Amino acid sequence: MFGKSRITPQIDKDQLELLKNAQKRIKQKKRLYIHFVIFLIGAVFLIIANVLIGVGEGVTLFGKDWFVFAILIWLFLFIYHLFNVFITHKFMGKAWEEEQLQKLVSKQKERVGELGQKLEQEGSREGLEKKKSELTLIVAAGENNAIGKDNKLIWYLSDDLKRFKSLTNDHHIIMGRKTFESFPKPLPNRIHIVITRQENYQVPDGVIVVNSLKEALAISKNDSQPFVIGGGEIYKQAIAIADKIEITRVHETFEADTFFPEIDTTFWKEIAKSFHKKDENNEHDFSFITYIRR
Repeated sequence: MFGKSRITPQIDKDQLELLKNAQKRIKQKKRLYIHFVIFLIGAVFLIIANVLIGVGEGVTLFGKDWFVFAILIWLFLFIYHLFNVFITHKFMGKAWEEEQLQKLVSKQKERVGELGQKLEQEGSREGLEKKKSELTLIVAAGENNAIGKDNKLIWYLSDDLKRFKSLTNDHHIIMGRKTFESFPKPLPNRIHIVITRQENYQVPDGVIVVNSLKEALAISKNDSQPFVIGGGEIYKQAIAIADKIEITRVHETFEADTFFPEIDTTFWKEIAKSFHKKDENNEHDFSFITYIRR
């Protein structure tokens, strides 16, 4: 869900054949050059060995010193090697190299064009994903917008907890430090982003710590619907830029020290509402209400 597809560069068969031929040509020329250098050094060595050191002194063939024939044999092998590289394989000469280079350049241009189109398509898809991203505030609040006291909930609504789990599952949840510390442990199947000014704030593995709401939104930008889950100060910052509010309105007033911002219906439109009476699993009457920005 949060990952991006990647384009894996590939070399087609024609390109691979061109590369192999080019590598073969380079190796042939290197071997010929090494052969030539060894031939020169060897010839000089044979002459020095015979004339100065006296190795094989007096040994002649057909009236010529032996090293002359050794050098001629070696020269024959070098000429054969030269012939093999530039005559037998003349199709791999300079003209052939230029032709193959042009083919390779043409292939690479085609490949670059294809990669450019794919990258453009990926960018377009990413842009659409960003456009569809919907920052949502999710909260349970009393009639007086009370949401908590002493960093704890002030009611128990089983249905609200189930709804919270259902909506936020597999999404990023953005929260302040105190909200995070109210959890016994990180919630499963969600990516936690904790906003705090504390330096070196310690969190379990998998929890992300940032210093601002802006950073939190940047990290969750590829999520289709990141959620802000509290507390009061984070809600105040986020409500100005949020796209949706999912609120569980608890139909009673409460004494509290943390409050949700007032929902101004000039900017927010109610699109869904369902009323629920209190029962053995829910301590108060409440309504699930959804708002979207006008």
